[in-house]
Amino acid sequence: MDNKKYRYNHIGIPTTKKMSNEEYLAEYDIYHSGYEENDFNIEWMRYGEKCKLPEIVQKLPHVAFEVDDIYEAIKGKKVIIEPNSPMEGLIVAFILINEAPVELMQFSKKKNKTNWNN
Repeated sequence: MDNKKYRYNHIGIPTTKKMSNEEYLAEYDIYHSGYEENDFNIEWMRYGEKCKLPEIVQKLPHVAFEVDDIYEAIKGKKVIIEPNSPMEGLIVAFILINEAPVELMQFSKKKNKTNWNN
């Protein structure tokens, strides 16, 4: 892996259990928590009944990497979630690598991990 091209950001682990400090992303019907509560950015993801993300993303853990150019990074890859913007200054996309979901993230401004809803 090219550590300059792909920079670790977090791992997202699906759960059905309500977690402490959950934040809700209404547009996606997702609850997430834990992102800044540990040194490894382990994030718990709980998906609501109206969530339209692919089942593989809702069922399997994913690893997320920051990239400089998300459109370049997804070229030639099997894209399972097209580039979209869950918050200002961030574009994300999901690809499938060896049948595992991988999230790619492109930040256009300084990250504010404490408030994903803005």
